[in-house]
Amino acid sequence: MKTLIVEDDFTGRFFLQAFLSRFGECHVAVNGREAVEAFRMATQTGTPYELICMDILMPEMDGKEAVQRVRNIEEAAGIYSDRSAKIIMTTAVDEAKDVIDSFHALCDAYIFKPIDTAQLTQHLRNFRLIA
Repeated sequence: MKTLIVEDDFTGRFFLQAFLSRFGECHVAVNGREAVEAFRMATQTGTPYELICMDILMPEMDGKEAVQRVRNIEEAAGIYSDRSAKIIMTTAVDEAKDVIDSFHALCDAYIFKPIDTAQLTQHLRNFRLIA
């Protein structure tokens, strides 16, 4: 499983990378702008990300806008839901509006911080990214 971790907080990036690296290759981005560029490059080279863990609140470009741009890149490349990246939004913000906005931005799941690894693992299984 190839994963892109998008998180502006070092501790959050480190935790997710340490946990997810057991399932495959992990790359990191510190904001939405870097994430979109990394996703574009991976898609163009034929090595797309299967999972993206995206923080909602970040500098330069927030997670909701980055998710929308990722989905636009997939659409332009002819990648649709059965082959698209699974996107899990992560945030410390506990507001219903953010959850609704994130799903409108076409994410697949939403996890509150601190990350519960059992919940994250269950999402990976539900997405059929791990056994």
